[in-house]
Amino acid sequence: MTLPQLSIQDLAPISQGYSTTDALAKTLDLARLGDEMGFVRLWYAEHHGMASIASSAPDILIAHAAAHTKRINIGAGGVMLPNHVPLRVVETYRTLEGLYPGRIDLGIGRAGGSDGLTLRALRSTNGEDFPHEFAEMLAYERGGFPHDHPLARVKVVPSEIALPPIWLLGSSGASAQMAGQYGIGYAFASHFSPTPAGPAFDAYRRSFRPSDQFASPHAILCVAVICAPTDEEAQHLSKSMELTWLRLRQNNPQKIAPPEESDAYPWTEQERAFVETQSNLWIVGSPQTVKAKIEEKVRETNADEVMVSTTIHDYGKRLESYRLLKEAWG
Repeated sequence: MTLPQLSIQDLAPISQGYSTTDALAKTLDLARLGDEMGFVRLWYAEHHGMASIASSAPDILIAHAAAHTKRINIGAGGVMLPNHVPLRVVETYRTLEGLYPGRIDLGIGRAGGSDGLTLRALRSTNGEDFPHEFAEMLAYERGGFPHDHPLARVKVVPSEIALPPIWLLGSSGASAQMAGQYGIGYAFASHFSPTPAGPAFDAYRRSFRPSDQFASPHAILCVAVICAPTDEEAQHLSKSMELTWLRLRQNNPQKIAPPEESDAYPWTEQERAFVETQSNLWIVGSPQTVKAKIEEKVRETNADEVMVSTTIHDYGKRLESYRLLKEAWG
């Protein structure tokens, strides 16, 4: 089997013992590693109101990373469109494309990426409006408004710059057919969704219509990975994620805890059952263990690319996880 290319998703995790400023600075370490080791792209995810995540403004992180790297594609994975005015998204990502031509990606998501109160503060729209908002965004780019539509006369600035390649993000099959019909890329969030990715990828490919940006379908499988020199060390490092997910479920998000705090936590049977269900989505182990498990998922889905999301309390161990995986991947 020919292995697909590897990419990176970064949520700018904030670990205990570090400030948010430290966490933002660490994003550049990962961007440089990805650039040097040949990862194909790096995406920043948009989240709001979470103490453990600093990536609330992906466009700023994109500009910063692109300025300090040479070849890796940098993008949003993604812009949560309900939180944004479509015209503003077009303006922002045309500007980024103009600054770093050929190196920017625009991933679009339909969720708000936060709790209800924060989404209210963001003036986030209802997810049911997403198809209309997405069509409006594309209409600004492709001149798709009817001649008598009032927005048809809007001049999008900067002009003479096209939007970078557009990807639709999904955690179920709902967005797959839409991505195919528009002729754009598709990324499936297997790092947090228990829904099998294979049927969504099949629906995407069946409905795909070639476009100027994508002559053929391109499906990205996003996976959560913790890689260490041994299976035992990787399992130990993954305990931080257990406590992080539990606190998210309890509506009590905190900075990423060290594994030892998870060991000391007084787990109930219900809490442990929840974490075990969630951890089934993670790929944890030595380089060879992780590689074999990702290969199995690639065979199941025929993914064109694998995007890796890694959250570890120790930032050095997080870099090591990506390095070990890439070296094993070849």
